[in-house]
Amino acid sequence: MSKEPILSAKDIEIQFSLRGKTLKAIRRCSLDLYEGETLAIVGESGSGKSVFTKSFLGMLDANGKITGGSIMYGGVDIAQYKTEKQWMTIRGKKISMVMQDPMTSLNPLKKIGKQIQESIELNQGLKGEAARKEAIEMLKKVGIPDAERRANQYPHEFSGGMRQRVVIAIAVACRPQILICDEPTTALDVTIQAQILNLIRDLQHELGMTVIYITHDLGVVANVADRVAVMYAGQIVEYGQVNEIFYNPWHPYTWALLSSLPQLGIKGEELPTIDGTPPNLFQEVKGDAFAPRNKQALAIDFEEEPPFFSVSPTHSAKTWYLDPRAPKVEQPKTIRLLREKMGHEEVTGQ
Repeated sequence: MSKEPILSAKDIEIQFSLRGKTLKAIRRCSLDLYEGETLAIVGESGSGKSVFTKSFLGMLDANGKITGGSIMYGGVDIAQYKTEKQWMTIRGKKISMVMQDPMTSLNPLKKIGKQIQESIELNQGLKGEAARKEAIEMLKKVGIPDAERRANQYPHEFSGGMRQRVVIAIAVACRPQILICDEPTTALDVTIQAQILNLIRDLQHELGMTVIYITHDLGVVANVADRVAVMYAGQIVEYGQVNEIFYNPWHPYTWALLSSLPQLGIKGEELPTIDGTPPNLFQEVKGDAFAPRNKQALAIDFEEEPPFFSVSPTHSAKTWYLDPRAPKVEQPKTIRLLREKMGHEEVTGQ
């Protein structure tokens, strides 16, 4: 991509202090985000997906701080922001977030319409009746029928899927440039999931937003993403266009994630699981963080952290497998199977 990124995070490090110990939650993470795209950040729980993206809008917990790197946005390094007043110039207005659980994002004691109205008054400069009208318009936009009446109801009077629509309405009411969706469909059943994903896609096109999805669900990724970043133990270990990640992945962790996709299951056989557990981030990680869980790990994986190697101009993976000096390692059978099953030709360096 030749165009300039709208947000560029470089070598971000985030630490948390817990009971006198230091947890290195994010370890030198870099990411470029381009206008109008949909980027999915994938990884199992605890890989750092939410923490990394919360640093883009100053929403880290009080015991967490950015200890290294830069986040360039609008010509400013927002990683240097220290005060709530600075973050308020961005949070909501420019970068907005849809949280995982709508019930924790909504105030149970306030009417839905009022909550959207407050967001509009805070970020759009509309007041009173004009803001109320805009709030009702937003409810219509996110597909809530009978919006005038529903605006006067409380969160508990809405179903899970409808609450998620309300949370999306609050996030996009400010017309942000970047919308971060943190596991937006986790607690919803499959049909409602599809509706919410379609809704976000429609709003993205209508309002010209750039969207970041945080998810552990690769099914969601295949449906919505242009590009994918795979995260493990506080680092991005592979990134590329969605077809490159699905059909020509190179990091062993990406292989493991894809191999456990239910669609690849063979009737009567158990789905593969990833043995072991992620490393303890209170301690220094040596070599490739995934090595202890990788049956095909090379000796160097336990000694030295791999750099990023380029697979194509748009696809890189942080694995010694791609070093020209490494012994030849075949992609697992499940990955080849995935290519055949999805009926795609192999993606190589397009």
